[in-house]
Amino acid sequence: MQKPVILVFSSHVAAGAVGNRASVFVLELLGFEVWAVPTIQMAWHPGNGPSKRLVPDEDEFAAHISDLSSRISKDTPIAILTGYLGSSAQATPISKLIDKAHTKGAVVHYLCDPVMGDNGGLYVPVETAKAIRDQLLPLADTATPNRFELSWLLGETEAHSIGEAADQAQRLGPATVLATSIPAMMKGSVANLLVSAGKAHTAEHRLVDVVPNGTGDLTAALYLAHLLNGARPEQAMGSASAAVFALISQSKREAGRDFKLARDQGFLRRPLNMPVRNIVTTKPR
Repeated sequence: MQKPVILVFSSHVAAGAVGNRASVFVLELLGFEVWAVPTIQMAWHPGNGPSKRLVPDEDEFAAHISDLSSRISKDTPIAILTGYLGSSAQATPISKLIDKAHTKGAVVHYLCDPVMGDNGGLYVPVETAKAIRDQLLPLADTATPNRFELSWLLGETEAHSIGEAADQAQRLGPATVLATSIPAMMKGSVANLLVSAGKAHTAEHRLVDVVPNGTGDLTAALYLAHLLNGARPEQAMGSASAAVFALISQSKREAGRDFKLARDQGFLRRPLNMPVRNIVTTKPR
Protein backbone atom coordinates (compact mmCIF):
# COMPACT_ATOMS: atom_id res chain seq x y z
CA MET A 1 0.00 0.00 0.00
CA GLN A 2 1.29 3.45 -0.94
CA LYS A 3 2.32 5.57 2.03
CA PRO A 4 0.56 8.92 2.22
CA VAL A 5 2.33 12.24 1.98
CA ILE A 6 1.83 14.08 5.27
CA LEU A 7 1.01 17.79 5.22
CA VAL A 8 2.05 19.49 8.44
CA PHE A 9 0.89 22.98 9.40
CA SER A 10 2.56 24.33 12.53
CA SER A 11 5.14 26.73 13.91
CA HIS A 12 8.79 26.79 12.90
CA VAL A 13 11.70 27.72 15.16
CA ALA A 14 15.31 28.22 14.15
CA ALA A 15 16.57 26.61 17.36
CA GLY A 16 14.84 23.91 19.38
CA ALA A 17 12.56 20.94 18.84
CA VAL A 18 8.99 22.20 18.80
CA GLY A 19 6.32 22.61 16.13
CA ASN A 20 7.41 21.60 12.65
CA ARG A 21 10.99 21.11 13.81
CA ALA A 22 9.79 18.20 15.95
CA SER A 23 6.97 16.87 13.78
CA VAL A 24 8.82 16.78 10.47
CA PHE A 25 11.87 15.10 12.01
CA VAL A 26 9.71 12.34 13.51
CA LEU A 27 7.59 11.75 10.43
CA GLU A 28 10.53 11.59 8.04
CA LEU A 29 12.49 9.38 10.43
CA LEU A 30 9.59 6.92 10.44
CA GLY A 31 9.40 6.78 6.68
CA PHE A 32 7.06 9.48 5.41
CA GLU A 33 7.38 12.22 2.83
CA VAL A 34 6.36 15.51 4.43
CA TRP A 35 5.11 18.79 3.04
CA ALA A 36 5.73 21.28 5.86
CA VAL A 37 4.04 24.67 6.05
CA PRO A 38 5.16 27.15 8.75
CA THR A 39 2.29 29.08 10.30
CA ILE A 40 4.70 31.34 12.19
CA GLN A 41 8.48 31.64 12.48
CA MET A 42 10.42 32.42 15.65
CA ALA A 43 14.01 32.15 16.77
CA TRP A 44 12.99 29.70 19.51
CA HIS A 45 10.09 28.71 21.71
CA PRO A 46 8.80 31.70 23.75
CA GLY A 47 9.55 29.74 26.90
CA ASN A 48 13.25 30.12 26.07
CA GLY A 49 13.07 33.90 25.89
CA PRO A 50 11.59 36.73 23.78
CA SER A 51 11.65 36.22 20.03
CA LYS A 52 10.33 38.16 17.04
CA ARG A 53 7.17 36.55 15.63
CA LEU A 54 7.05 36.37 11.82
CA VAL A 55 3.50 35.59 10.75
CA PRO A 56 2.81 35.12 7.02
CA ASP A 57 0.60 37.68 5.30
CA GLU A 58 -2.96 36.34 5.25
CA ASP A 59 -3.41 36.56 1.47
CA GLU A 60 0.02 35.11 0.75
CA PHE A 61 -0.59 32.25 3.19
CA ALA A 62 -3.92 31.47 1.52
CA ALA A 63 -2.28 31.53 -1.92
CA HIS A 64 0.44 29.18 -0.68
CA ILE A 65 -2.18 26.74 0.61
CA SER A 66 -4.03 26.99 -2.70
CA ASP A 67 -0.85 26.00 -4.54
CA LEU A 68 -0.48 22.91 -2.36
CA SER A 69 -4.14 22.06 -2.81
CA SER A 70 -3.71 22.01 -6.58
CA ARG A 71 -1.21 19.16 -6.25
CA ILE A 72 -3.61 16.91 -4.34
CA SER A 73 -5.36 14.11 -6.20
CA LYS A 74 -6.79 10.68 -5.46
CA ASP A 75 -3.57 9.25 -6.91
CA THR A 76 -1.55 10.88 -4.11
CA PRO A 77 -2.99 9.87 -0.72
CA ILE A 78 -2.33 12.43 2.01
CA ALA A 79 -2.57 12.69 5.75
CA ILE A 80 -2.79 16.05 7.49
CA LEU A 81 -1.45 17.25 10.82
CA THR A 82 -2.30 20.73 12.10
CA GLY A 83 -0.75 22.28 15.18
CA TYR A 84 0.01 25.84 16.23
CA LEU A 85 -1.61 28.58 14.15
CA GLY A 86 -0.03 32.00 13.80
CA SER A 87 -3.41 33.72 13.39
CA SER A 88 -7.10 32.88 13.34
CA ALA A 89 -7.26 33.67 9.60
CA GLN A 90 -5.07 30.65 8.80
CA ALA A 91 -7.83 28.21 9.76
CA THR A 92 -9.95 29.11 6.73
CA PRO A 93 -7.53 28.19 3.89
CA ILE A 94 -6.41 25.08 5.79
CA SER A 95 -10.02 23.94 6.23
CA LYS A 96 -10.67 24.58 2.53
CA LEU A 97 -7.68 22.41 1.61
CA ILE A 98 -8.99 19.62 3.84
CA ASP A 99 -12.46 19.87 2.30
CA LYS A 100 -11.03 19.83 -1.22
CA ALA A 101 -8.81 16.86 -0.43
CA HIS A 102 -11.81 14.96 0.94
CA THR A 103 -13.77 15.77 -2.21
CA LYS A 104 -10.96 14.30 -4.29
CA GLY A 105 -10.86 11.19 -2.10
CA ALA A 106 -7.24 11.80 -1.18
CA VAL A 107 -7.37 12.15 2.62
CA VAL A 108 -6.26 9.12 4.60
CA HIS A 109 -6.37 10.76 8.03
CA TYR A 110 -6.55 14.23 9.56
CA LEU A 111 -5.10 14.79 13.03
CA CYS A 112 -5.87 18.11 14.70
CA ASP A 113 -3.51 19.03 17.52
CA PRO A 114 -5.37 22.03 19.00
CA VAL A 115 -2.35 23.93 20.28
CA MET A 116 -3.85 26.79 22.24
CA GLY A 117 -3.07 26.66 25.95
CA ASP A 118 -1.98 24.84 29.10
CA ASN A 119 -1.74 25.28 32.86
CA GLY A 120 -5.20 26.75 33.11
CA GLY A 121 -5.08 29.38 30.35
CA LEU A 122 -4.82 30.17 26.65
CA TYR A 123 -1.49 31.23 25.17
CA VAL A 124 -3.00 32.12 21.79
CA PRO A 125 -5.58 34.84 21.15
CA VAL A 126 -9.11 33.65 21.87
CA GLU A 127 -10.01 34.25 18.19
CA THR A 128 -7.37 31.72 17.14
CA ALA A 129 -8.59 29.17 19.67
CA LYS A 130 -12.16 29.61 18.43
CA ALA A 131 -11.04 29.19 14.81
CA ILE A 132 -9.39 25.87 15.67
CA ARG A 133 -12.48 24.77 17.58
CA ASP A 134 -15.03 25.86 14.99
CA GLN A 135 -13.26 25.27 11.66
CA LEU A 136 -10.64 22.56 12.11
CA LEU A 137 -11.76 20.31 14.95
CA PRO A 138 -15.06 19.29 13.23
CA LEU A 139 -13.05 17.97 10.25
CA ALA A 140 -10.64 15.87 12.32
CA ASP A 141 -10.45 12.09 12.52
CA THR A 142 -8.23 12.43 15.59
CA ALA A 143 -7.66 15.25 18.07
CA THR A 144 -4.77 15.41 20.55
CA PRO A 145 -5.63 18.07 23.17
CA ASN A 146 -3.94 18.36 26.52
CA ARG A 147 -6.05 18.43 29.68
CA PHE A 148 -6.69 22.17 29.56
CA GLU A 149 -7.41 22.24 25.82
CA LEU A 150 -9.88 19.36 26.15
CA SER A 151 -11.90 21.25 28.74
CA TRP A 152 -11.65 24.62 26.96
CA LEU A 153 -12.93 23.18 23.70
CA LEU A 154 -16.03 21.96 25.53
CA GLY A 155 -16.46 25.08 27.68
CA GLU A 156 -16.06 23.03 30.86
CA THR A 157 -13.74 22.83 33.85
CA GLU A 158 -10.64 20.64 33.66
CA ALA A 159 -11.10 16.94 34.36
CA HIS A 160 -9.91 15.75 37.76
CA SER A 161 -9.85 12.05 36.91
CA ILE A 162 -9.46 9.67 34.01
CA GLY A 163 -13.19 8.98 34.10
CA GLU A 164 -14.06 12.66 33.76
CA ALA A 165 -11.51 13.10 30.96
CA ALA A 166 -12.87 10.04 29.14
CA ASP A 167 -16.37 11.51 29.28
CA GLN A 168 -15.12 14.82 27.89
CA ALA A 169 -13.14 13.09 25.14
CA GLN A 170 -16.19 11.07 24.12
CA ARG A 171 -18.16 14.30 23.66
CA LEU A 172 -15.47 16.32 21.90
CA GLY A 173 -16.43 15.32 18.36
CA PRO A 174 -13.63 13.48 16.52
CA ALA A 175 -13.91 9.69 16.34
CA THR A 176 -10.60 9.36 18.20
CA VAL A 177 -9.26 11.60 20.94
CA LEU A 178 -5.80 11.22 22.44
CA ALA A 179 -5.76 13.49 25.49
CA THR A 180 -2.44 14.21 27.19
CA SER A 181 -1.43 15.30 30.71
CA ILE A 182 -4.45 13.62 32.29
CA PRO A 183 -4.46 12.84 36.04
CA ALA A 184 -3.33 9.23 36.34
CA MET A 185 -4.69 6.43 38.49
CA MET A 186 -1.26 5.95 40.10
CA LYS A 187 -0.09 8.63 42.51
CA GLY A 188 2.83 10.67 41.21
CA SER A 189 2.07 9.74 37.62
CA VAL A 190 0.49 11.33 34.56
CA ALA A 191 -1.50 9.66 31.79
CA ASN A 192 -2.22 9.82 28.11
CA LEU A 193 -5.81 8.83 27.45
CA LEU A 194 -7.10 7.39 24.18
CA VAL A 195 -10.85 7.24 23.54
CA SER A 196 -11.76 5.49 20.29
CA ALA A 197 -14.43 3.10 19.04
CA GLY A 198 -16.29 3.16 22.35
CA LYS A 199 -13.29 2.17 24.44
CA ALA A 200 -10.77 4.06 26.55
CA HIS A 201 -7.11 3.18 27.09
CA THR A 202 -4.40 4.83 29.14
CA ALA A 203 -0.62 4.85 29.13
CA GLU A 204 0.82 6.15 32.40
CA HIS A 205 4.31 7.16 33.48
CA ARG A 206 5.77 8.90 36.49
CA LEU A 207 5.40 12.66 36.63
CA VAL A 208 8.50 14.70 35.77
CA ASP A 209 8.57 18.18 37.29
CA VAL A 210 10.43 20.01 34.51
CA VAL A 211 9.70 18.98 30.93
CA PRO A 212 11.13 20.49 27.70
CA ASN A 213 8.73 22.18 25.31
CA GLY A 214 7.46 20.10 22.42
CA THR A 215 6.02 17.00 24.10
CA GLY A 216 2.62 17.60 22.51
CA ASP A 217 4.12 18.05 19.03
CA LEU A 218 6.12 14.85 19.42
CA THR A 219 3.18 12.85 20.75
CA ALA A 220 0.90 13.88 17.89
CA ALA A 221 3.49 13.16 15.19
CA LEU A 222 4.54 9.83 16.69
CA TYR A 223 0.96 8.69 17.15
CA LEU A 224 0.08 9.59 13.55
CA ALA A 225 3.19 7.89 12.15
CA HIS A 226 2.61 4.65 14.05
CA LEU A 227 -1.07 4.66 13.11
CA LEU A 228 -0.30 5.13 9.41
CA ASN A 229 2.35 2.41 9.65
CA GLY A 230 -0.36 -0.06 10.64
CA ALA A 231 -0.54 0.04 14.44
CA ARG A 232 -3.86 -0.11 16.24
CA PRO A 233 -4.76 3.19 17.94
CA GLU A 234 -3.91 1.93 21.42
CA GLN A 235 -0.59 0.51 20.16
CA ALA A 236 0.22 3.82 18.47
CA MET A 237 -0.49 5.66 21.73
CA GLY A 238 1.66 3.25 23.73
CA SER A 239 4.61 3.59 21.37
CA ALA A 240 4.29 7.38 21.22
CA SER A 241 4.01 7.66 25.00
CA ALA A 242 7.04 5.43 25.58
CA ALA A 243 9.22 7.37 23.15
CA VAL A 244 8.30 10.76 24.58
CA PHE A 245 8.84 9.59 28.15
CA ALA A 246 12.27 8.23 27.21
CA LEU A 247 13.19 11.61 25.73
CA ILE A 248 11.85 13.41 28.81
CA SER A 249 13.88 11.14 31.08
CA GLN A 250 17.03 11.72 29.05
CA SER A 251 16.49 15.49 29.20
CA LYS A 252 15.88 15.32 32.95
CA ARG A 253 19.21 13.56 33.52
CA GLU A 254 20.98 16.33 31.62
CA ALA A 255 18.85 19.23 32.90
CA GLY A 256 18.29 20.20 29.26
CA ARG A 257 15.77 22.77 28.05
CA ASP A 258 15.32 21.27 24.57
CA PHE A 259 15.04 17.76 23.22
CA LYS A 260 18.04 16.49 21.24
CA LEU A 261 16.12 14.58 18.61
CA ALA A 262 18.97 13.84 16.19
CA ARG A 263 21.19 12.49 18.95
CA ASP A 264 18.42 10.56 20.70
CA GLN A 265 16.57 9.31 17.65
CA GLY A 266 16.96 5.74 18.83
CA PHE A 267 14.15 6.40 21.32
CA LEU A 268 11.95 7.39 18.38
CA ARG A 269 12.90 4.45 16.18
CA ARG A 270 12.70 1.76 18.86
CA PRO A 271 10.56 2.89 21.80
CA LEU A 272 10.26 0.64 24.82
CA ASN A 273 6.94 -1.11 25.29
CA MET A 274 4.83 1.08 27.58
CA PRO A 275 1.89 -0.87 29.07
CA VAL A 276 -1.53 0.24 27.86
CA ARG A 277 -4.54 -0.32 30.09
CA ASN A 278 -8.14 -0.67 28.98
CA ILE A 279 -9.77 1.33 31.76
CA VAL A 280 -13.26 2.33 30.65
CA THR A 281 -15.82 1.04 28.20
CA THR A 282 -17.83 3.99 26.94
CA LYS A 283 -21.04 4.08 24.96
CA PRO A 284 -20.47 3.72 21.20
CA ARG A 285 -20.94 6.86 19.12
